[in-house]
Amino acid sequence: MAALAMTDIELEEIRTRCEAATSGPWRSYVEGRDHTSGSSFIMTGAGVTRGEDIELSGATRPDQDFIAHARQDVPRLLEEVERLRRLLGA
Repeated sequence: MAALAMTDIELEEIRTRCEAATSGPWRSYVEGRDHTSGSSFIMTGAGVTRGEDIELSGATRPDQDFIAHARQDVPRLLEEVERLRRLLGA
């Protein structure tokens, strides 16, 4: 069964959630992989735009990496959907 096309409203809802989230980039820091003391966390922003760290409870390392990368991946995916729609004249 083919998936239904995503509506403009759905895309706008995704964009709104993305824009409301803490600004990026987000980076996953896993204890034992990326540093040797403290806990695993997601660093938000960088330099003068650095925000509060996000600490997750119960997340696996792949879950944390996925969540951290989503901050950068989702806007890029939205841009790609829009680019493809323009090409298709949708």
